[in-house]
Amino acid sequence: MRMTWLTVLVFIAFIGTVAAEEDGQYVIVADPYVELHTGPGSTFPITNVIERGEEVEVVKRRTQWFKVRGPRDQEGWAHIDQMEMTLQPSGAEVAFPRSTIAEFRERSWEVGVLAGDFGGATVLSAYGGYGLTKHLSAEIEASQILGDFSDGWSATASLVHTFVPEWRVSPFFLLGTGIIEIDPKATSAEAEDRSDPVGIVGVGFKAYLSERFMFRAEYRNLVVFSSRNDNEDVDEWKAGFAVFF
Repeated sequence: MRMTWLTVLVFIAFIGTVAAEEDGQYVIVADPYVELHTGPGSTFPITNVIERGEEVEVVKRRTQWFKVRGPRDQEGWAHIDQMEMTLQPSGAEVAFPRSTIAEFRERSWEVGVLAGDFGGATVLSAYGGYGLTKHLSAEIEASQILGDFSDGWSATASLVHTFVPEWRVSPFFLLGTGIIEIDPKATSAEAEDRSDPVGIVGVGFKAYLSERFMFRAEYRNLVVFSSRNDNEDVDEWKAGFAVFF
């Protein structure tokens, strides 16, 4: 599989946005012990435990896993099931909110990665969006196009209208603009790089999965305003996953 700059960028952005800081929160272990994994997942090995009655500092959260620091500076990742069995320093119970569909409906930010077909070529996209109102959001997107005869990239900005944000599967309509650059692989003198503005209309849907994850699929029709006075229509289909917060 060919590694591209977009693949690296998407991976860094995706991992970075899933983590939520929880600085300054301290809890007391009430279970016999809390297991500390080396990473945010049950497949990571357990390297430390924090025993009953000891204080734990919550450093950050990544979905259902918390990075914590113990009284002897031991650090690791604990699952929410064990963290919910801890107590506040006052002795009161601790409640860590779990992401729900209500948060999906009220989200402000989302970032994601999509892949699909761009006029017969493979397209990889990374996007970020911010909710302006309950129904309207603004998005920016960067895409890399990988074809048999040409490669390219595009950068776009869109307004997205979600028709019924209360639904678990929410249809949307988008309208946007941007720029696309095509780099033909042919070596003839006639094959020149092209950079042209584009207009975009599209439809799709977003579906809540679990925690902070959702699935997204969409169709876009792009009009490339060619400098050769010969506008082109391109159909784009793609789908992928996103996180919201």
